Amino acid sequence: MSTTVKKAELHCHIEGAAPPALVEAQAARYGVDVSGFISNGAYVWSNFTEFLTAYDGAAGLFRSQADYALLARSYLEGIAAQGAIYAEIFVSPDHAVAAGLTPAAYFDGLADGIAAARSSTGIECRMIIVGIRHLGADKVEAAARIAASRPHPLITGFGMAGDERFGKVADFARAFDIARDAGLGITIHAGELCGPESVRDALDHVHPSRLGHGVRAAEDPDLVSRIVDEGVVLELCPGSNLALGLYPDISHHPFDQLRRAGVRVTLNSDDPPHFGSSVGHEYQLVADAWGYDAADLTGFTRTSLEAAFVEEPLRAILLGQLG
Repeated sequence: MSTTVKKAELHCHIEGAAPPALVEAQAARYGVDVSGFISNGAYVWSNFTEFLTAYDGAAGLFRSQADYALLARSYLEGIAAQGAIYAEIFVSPDHAVAAGLTPAAYFDGLADGIAAARSSTGIECRMIIVGIRHLGADKVEAAARIAASRPHPLITGFGMAGDERFGKVADFARAFDIARDAGLGITIHAGELCGPESVRDALDHVHPSRLGHGVRAAEDPDLVSRIVDEGVVLELCPGSNLALGLYPDISHHPFDQLRRAGVRVTLNSDDPPHFGSSVGHEYQLVADAWGYDAADLTGFTRTSLEAAFVEEPLRAILLGQLG
């Protein structure tokens, strides 16, 4: 995909963006064996549960403020080289604590990497704190309280990630109320591993402006109509969906179906090296599948920037770069 098409992504887990080579370097530094989840320079897993194990294993090798600065900078400079002008990264205080860091050191390290990438490439980035669903409602609410305290000016949103099969959305509604009351943008993972009912529950109980994935809504035409009517933006990740076996190939993916139905769709890489993807790959994937031209692809970027959890003056500047 030509880098002349300006790109943006709203859905990328920063720990999940760590390439295997960087993780192996970190493992050598800390004397950790990663052969259980990295082999021949690639992550190894065969289902979603094993993927989470690999994700957590890699995340555990970023243990200092400098480590996270390196991770953020490498990710952002990499996508800037593919034409990205803006990104939002999901950040997890729970992963920071598990690695022995305070949330403040974690955020500061990521911000250092963001600043370095901005200086070298011009790319802008904001952080979305996420609670981890399968850790339970108390942990998610604790993450929401951290987000609501506005611990860093680059933190502009709150969401929930993790295993969608755990619990009910209603169990986590209070966390989202806390974040919304603090003025944070709201997104939630739904409609990936679980079907349309997961999306409906998220809309009913959380009232997000964006849905992480949401792709399974395509199985329910009435739900698609509701998403269109409510103007909810979908953070679609086709490459991730294919890697996890939701669809056999891109021709069966409902990205274009949802777009033609009037849904506001965006393109995102999710956990790029785990899924053999990148934001550039996602744009190329859909262009090859459905013949989108540069104007179509730029339209997806425009939707991303319109839906971004970013201050209005910067949004206007970013949109101005699209021509």
